[in-house]
Amino acid sequence: MSEKNLTQAEIVKPTASERFFFENNGYLVLENFLSESHVAELREALFRVMTQRREKKEKDMPHTGMTDMKGEKSTRIFYILDDDPRFLEMLDWSPMMAYVKGLLNEMPHHHASDAIVEYESDLTDRGMGWHIDGHDQGYRGMGPPIPLLQLKIGYYLNDMTSPGQGNLCIVPASHKATHEPPQDDLQRPNLFPGAVQICAPAGTAILFHNALWHSAGPFTQPGGFRLMLYYAYEHPWMIASQEHWGYSKGFYNNRLSSDQRKLFHGFLFDPPEQRWG
Repeated sequence: MSEKNLTQAEIVKPTASERFFFENNGYLVLENFLSESHVAELREALFRVMTQRREKKEKDMPHTGMTDMKGEKSTRIFYILDDDPRFLEMLDWSPMMAYVKGLLNEMPHHHASDAIVEYESDLTDRGMGWHIDGHDQGYRGMGPPIPLLQLKIGYYLNDMTSPGQGNLCIVPASHKATHEPPQDDLQRPNLFPGAVQICAPAGTAILFHNALWHSAGPFTQPGGFRLMLYYAYEHPWMIASQEHWGYSKGFYNNRLSSDQRKLFHGFLFDPPEQRWG
């Protein structure tokens, strides 16, 4: 039976077309993946958590994860799973897990999480920061080409249909490159030939390969801003995430559902779980 004859609920994700696009381009954009009400809930949690994180950072109070403040309002925080139940819920959000399992591994593990609130007023002069993801300088020793070891998921929580407000920028198909971009291109203040900005509405999910060259984009739109959540997943045989050691025993033993527990190594629990994957 063709996909055209299937109901929406019966269509397996990722579809054959989505898989083909991801494997050849190194990324996949799913517009309107989250409903308006869901985006609103996540935004409310994001602003509240950012206020709390900034206060703890300013007062030098100990807290889970890392908090990077950039100017009066712009902030990036890491290890967000225990900051709000809505952030933890997104860890194994069922519609997305179908993509994670279909593109990466049937038994994926959580790798990392972070959240971003950025404003043009704080970051007008920020340049590009082109990079690939992964330990050991982006797993460069395993390529070229570098294999799919991490799958990164970004969620737009504000309208990013216009460029110039810090949009995610990528170089399509660069995950298959056998040579790195020239340093002159990487040091440009704006995009170099072949690089594109991902312009999409709030609720969009962006999936990309760890070896895809990417960067936060320039702020050229007055009053522009971006709100994002990021989650990354890896293979179950990898022990590459410092974040796993950043949460308390109470988090692992009391806050995770049975399905969420499977996204972490068994030795993190007390007592340790004797399992593989």
